[in-house]
Amino acid sequence: MTAVTDPFRLRDPARAEKLARTLRRLAPGRTVKLVHVCGTHEAAIAEHGLRSLLPEGVEVYEGPGCPVCVTSTADINVAVKLALEKDVVLCTFGDMLRVPGSELTLEEARAQGADVRVVLSAADAVRIARENPRKEVVFFAVGFETTAPATAAVLLGSPPHNFSVLCSHKLIPPALEALLRENTAVEGFLAPGHVSVIIGADAYRELARKHRIPVVVGGFEPLDVLYAVALLLKQLRDGRAEVENAYPRAVRPEGNPKAKELMGRAFEVVDAVWRGIGTIPTSGLGIREELSRFDARKKFGVEAGVGMEEPPGCRCPEVIMAKAVPTDCPLFGTACTPLSPVGPCMVGAEGACAIWYKYGERPRL
Repeated sequence: MTAVTDPFRLRDPARAEKLARTLRRLAPGRTVKLVHVCGTHEAAIAEHGLRSLLPEGVEVYEGPGCPVCVTSTADINVAVKLALEKDVVLCTFGDMLRVPGSELTLEEARAQGADVRVVLSAADAVRIARENPRKEVVFFAVGFETTAPATAAVLLGSPPHNFSVLCSHKLIPPALEALLRENTAVEGFLAPGHVSVIIGADAYRELARKHRIPVVVGGFEPLDVLYAVALLLKQLRDGRAEVENAYPRAVRPEGNPKAKELMGRAFEVVDAVWRGIGTIPTSGLGIREELSRFDARKKFGVEAGVGMEEPPGCRCPEVIMAKAVPTDCPLFGTACTPLSPVGPCMVGAEGACAIWYKYGERPRL
């Protein structure tokens, strides 16, 4: 019986092989360095062995696309201080618990008696605040444009007086700009699909124009990734530097106007410190003055300096900046594992090191 190929299957081996042949035809015959900025992309590439389908010389690195990995020690130190010294209920995502600060992780603070709780959203933290009116509840908000609208909606939704936000949201386009300043070998970007659902494909047009670099917005299924890489190689072959949307079933040119409107009302754009990178101008979100009563930094007057961003021997900064891959690090898989992480890239589910450890990724890089 002849198998029928489903035209809408995004894990179709036959189509994957066709795309692999297309990639071989488009390969320029030299080393080409492409970078994505999304842990979900890296997980798809590693889990499905997509690098094995790439032509010789076509290299795909992960850049600063893991929100846990780029959260500065200063922000983690503030979260630890709030939990231990101010006796607040500190709510955050599960990936944040084991990210090292200067002295403690949030998990270690919890072991010392701090009330640190894992939540799935800012709305969960609001619910905890309503259920505990005599306790101060702080939501440690991390993530890119994907999670920022949910935090904005909560801030604008009249949360209870005992609720506040420690804001560490960051913006992807300025990070791409910073990466190009530090890593001139990059020749194309695979832009993150979920961030682009919010900000839209048009958000990358100035970057592509200014730096003459192709940008393709891609989805997360195997065929999505291979198709996006093919479009990048075709632009390089044709001498073009444009923004293309290879994820039209989810991403529009203008993005999500309502989500952007919420972010604009709740946040202002500020300079932000990215772990392993440093300060990137206009790359973060701060809570607007009119909502400052919900700003945990102002409410509790807690600040903290940036400590040692990476322990000796850890190459997370180079991995984050697409200058190295996890197996270049001497600690990878020995001193540093998901059960005993040394650097943040081994902590979060979107960190390159954690992904490579999980899937045994050994690409030709």
